[in-house]
Amino acid sequence: MRLSTVILPIHRWSEGQKIWRRAEELGFHAAYTYDHLSWRSFRDEPWFGAVPTLTAAATATERIRLGTLVTSVNPVSPIAA
Repeated sequence: MRLSTVILPIHRWSEGQKIWRRAEELGFHAAYTYDHLSWRSFRDEPWFGAVPTLTAAATATERIRLGTLVTSVNPVSPIAA
């Protein structure tokens, strides 16, 4: 059985890199993050972009698969602007 995890993009990278590395150390098959503009319970907290977060996670990990759990095209589409 392959297990995956979700890591919310709420951590500054000094703390976030430890979390992504830990997910790999724990043996998770994949780690995902959300591509939303925010999350209700984190409305007044930092919320970082999915692509920069995953890019940074790729530099800090070696084997774990990375991806977006949900990708929202409309808010970032130049066509919708």
